[in-house]
Amino acid sequence: MKKSTWQDNGIINRYRDMLPLKASTPVVSLGEGSTPLVYSSWLSKSIGEGSEVYIKCEGLNPTGSFKDRGMTVAISKAVERHVRLVVCASTGNTSAAAAAYAAHAGISCAVLLPYGKIATGKLLQAFLYGAKIISLHGNFDDALSIVRQLSKDPKVEIVNSINPLRIEGQKTAAFEVVDELGEAPDFHFLPIGNAGNITAYWRGYREYFTCGKCSILPKMIGFQALGAAPLVFGHIVQDPDTIASAIRIGNPASWRLAASALNQSHGFVDAVTDMEILSAQVQLARKEGIFVEPASAASIAGLLKCVSKHSELPIIRRLKEGARIVCTVTGHGLKDLNTPAGTGMCPIESDATVDSVRNILEIG
Repeated sequence: MKKSTWQDNGIINRYRDMLPLKASTPVVSLGEGSTPLVYSSWLSKSIGEGSEVYIKCEGLNPTGSFKDRGMTVAISKAVERHVRLVVCASTGNTSAAAAAYAAHAGISCAVLLPYGKIATGKLLQAFLYGAKIISLHGNFDDALSIVRQLSKDPKVEIVNSINPLRIEGQKTAAFEVVDELGEAPDFHFLPIGNAGNITAYWRGYREYFTCGKCSILPKMIGFQALGAAPLVFGHIVQDPDTIASAIRIGNPASWRLAASALNQSHGFVDAVTDMEILSAQVQLARKEGIFVEPASAASIAGLLKCVSKHSELPIIRRLKEGARIVCTVTGHGLKDLNTPAGTGMCPIESDATVDSVRNILEIG
């Protein structure tokens, strides 16, 4: 019987010549990538006449977040090197991706989490994929420090975004944007947590530009949660605090590279409040039918903030003058149902009669 080839449709198969892989590198794939780029009429109208806003829906990856792009490359190379244990520090999405791809590869995975600081859906994923989960009485930065030390053992591979192979995989999202639009956007908005994703997108756009596959480079615009905004404040946040658990990071591992991406692209970084994040999460669901976790909504909240509060900045005036904009939403809404936007929602009770339902619906 011929072996099924559906898993060969992942990012390594499509972009292998743009990735640091050998011809002999085994491919560990769950069919990641090729996520939807959805035109948003709501956001386009919010920006102004002639503007086009697209949403890159990374929550449609196999484990529900963009982390799968980097993990397929990192785990494939780990298998090539005969590593038997991969480790990561995580606020949730990295743990789910690492555990899933390690399970698929048949190797062990250990995850270090900040105690009580991970959404239940992400924790359940890591458990079900078979990872060994250690909950630390500390924050994400403490967890990352420990896994750095563990990875000094040659039999142990760290799969956080400090592993350059993670960034290599994640850059393929920028390739997909250009492949679909036929050109790079004028602006690209992203949430920033550990700062690896904005680094990866910028690398992807630059590589495509160098290859002649796009003729412009976008301005990279990053948004952090106000309670966890070290790039905005210019210093480490010792006790980061935000409902957006995936970006609750006070000392990003890719800080330097992200700052470089922002500077080279002539973009900027700003912060949004938890209320702005939750409002954007709800509006995106109700106006476009796209359900994202709170951290993902930071890019949408940031775009709305720019239009409403920073309209006098030259970069924002250009944003409103017929620009093409892409907003990445990084994780699916089912990842995190513990936040206020996901609680307190109760159905309307009704007698089991058509008249009762008609009255509720106000049908004459």
